[in-house]
Amino acid sequence: MEPLGDGDPRWIGAYRLLGRLGAGGMGRVYLARSERGRTVAVKVVQEELARQSSFRERFAKEVNAARRVGGQWTAPVLDADTEAATPWVATGYIAGPSLQEVVDEDYGPLPEQSVYVLAAGLIEALRAIHGAGLVHRDLKPSNVLVTIDGPKVIDFGIARALDSVTGSGLTQTGVVIGSPGFMSPEQVRGERVTPAGDVFCLGAVLAYAATGRMPFGTADSGFHALLFRIAEEEPDLTGIPKPLRELMADCLVKDPAGRPALDALAGRVVARTPSGGTWLPGEVLAQLGRHAVRLLDSEDPDAAASALAPPGRASSVSSGPPAPPVAPGRQVPHMGLTPGAVPGTAQGYATPVPPAVPPRPMYPSGPAGPPQAPRQWHSTPPPPVTASYPASGGVRPGAARSARTLSLVLSAGLSALLLCTLVQFVLDIQVYGELDDLHEGSHLAYAALDYGSLRSTTEAMAGLSALFQLPVVVLWLVWFWRIRANAEAFAPGQIRYHQGWAIGSWLVPVVWFFMPKQIINDICDHSDLTSSRTTWYGPCRSSNRGLLNGWWTMWLISMIIGFVNYEPWYDAGTVGQAQGSAALMVLADFLAVPTTVLAILVVLRLTSLQEDRVKAAR
Repeated sequence: MEPLGDGDPRWIGAYRLLGRLGAGGMGRVYLARSERGRTVAVKVVQEELARQSSFRERFAKEVNAARRVGGQWTAPVLDADTEAATPWVATGYIAGPSLQEVVDEDYGPLPEQSVYVLAAGLIEALRAIHGAGLVHRDLKPSNVLVTIDGPKVIDFGIARALDSVTGSGLTQTGVVIGSPGFMSPEQVRGERVTPAGDVFCLGAVLAYAATGRMPFGTADSGFHALLFRIAEEEPDLTGIPKPLRELMADCLVKDPAGRPALDALAGRVVARTPSGGTWLPGEVLAQLGRHAVRLLDSEDPDAAASALAPPGRASSVSSGPPAPPVAPGRQVPHMGLTPGAVPGTAQGYATPVPPAVPPRPMYPSGPAGPPQAPRQWHSTPPPPVTASYPASGGVRPGAARSARTLSLVLSAGLSALLLCTLVQFVLDIQVYGELDDLHEGSHLAYAALDYGSLRSTTEAMAGLSALFQLPVVVLWLVWFWRIRANAEAFAPGQIRYHQGWAIGSWLVPVVWFFMPKQIINDICDHSDLTSSRTTWYGPCRSSNRGLLNGWWTMWLISMIIGFVNYEPWYDAGTVGQAQGSAALMVLADFLAVPTTVLAILVVLRLTSLQEDRVKAAR
């Protein structure tokens, strides 16, 4: 969990936000606490999505359908407001890391018995989801949370009611929705997705949990190559014990009709599910304990002491009257596996519940009572891509920060450099003119030329330019790093290359000829609220790309001329050679003027676009 940033709200509905859990293609997710003290997860959709009436209709359908799930293996929907300016939904918070974190960071591949318990829990979760008329469509390790009692499935963000897939016209033919590596072949082909698609994703998740790798490889060799392997090639299930491997292979059959039903899978899994003990390795259990401690620490953030109570409460789609506190010692159903229990049955899923803890005061002082209304807030992420990607380099993005002051200082430095370039341009014209009056074949040192004076002036101007260039280069790198970090906050995982390449791409030879342009293209596209999408799988396209392309073309030409004309005119042997060098210097200076002007415009334009996005979040 990350602390709230300057652009984050402090209240959503009647929920006080404690921190930010993450962001995805649909919006941002916050850790919050209700009026009664319950810890919840609040998902706020993107502002761009909220403007689409078709999305609002689908979102309301999903929320209403998800209320009917309420199973032991999923996070229940507690509250929502699908009619708000920025729709949101609150679900029960599950105190546990994702399966992806457990496998990638905390432990590694799970042992066989743990995978069987994981399979039993996921099967029951899918039973509950399908029983409510939903298809999850995005079952992946990051949407599976690991708890002491078993796994829980979260995030119905792109799940759709089955009747809306076939009857309401909300689904667009040919649009792929899912996560690379865990999509079904029918998702790859843009066909109608049924519950059998979730069975395929189940097999992929189990294979990942058992081996630590995706069964069809990663997108390192290309996104389309990965999609081809999913649709046409067999999965890599090497190293998995035979019974478990056969179960996964049956789930990963290409033809949806050939995959087993969940009831049949449950029967096969129950026969091999351990009947007692803990289902997780000791290292993972220790991590769960540390996770719980961090959650307790987040219950009272420092910012809460000074937060103002909102003047009134926003309307919400309530799931019903608040549930009464549970009496001490009462037995209630939960998802724990007790010895001899069969997953999916009522017996064996009970545990004592401690006495209900009264909620802490919502305000540091003043009369107690619910908040009156949250402040208005609009989310700022850009339109989502249909296939979601992990955050670049595995780094969770932070809040966007203003780069206005930095851009103004950088623009001033570029302006000073522009002035030096203009003086250098005039001087180089003078040098070229005097050399043109001399005989080309004569030796430069013996030519009738004020050689010493012109050389000293040229060297002095070169030194002055270098004096301005060094701080401008440093400022440029810092500015570029900042706006790249902001773009990551606007569109997590959709900016090419790791954050470190925002600086490194300008310093590595050859790389500087292509990588910075790709990064700044993504920055521009995802910082511009008016950008449009060109393809279903590609990034959005900003109208400011023309400015970027013009600046980049001029910069590349200037760089190439600089490499060709590496020798100053006064180091040439003959007047003809010096004249050629001086001519290239005149051309380089001539191109440097518009290049610098365009660079100033790029800095101001991109900073202004990001300022608009940051302001829109307040």
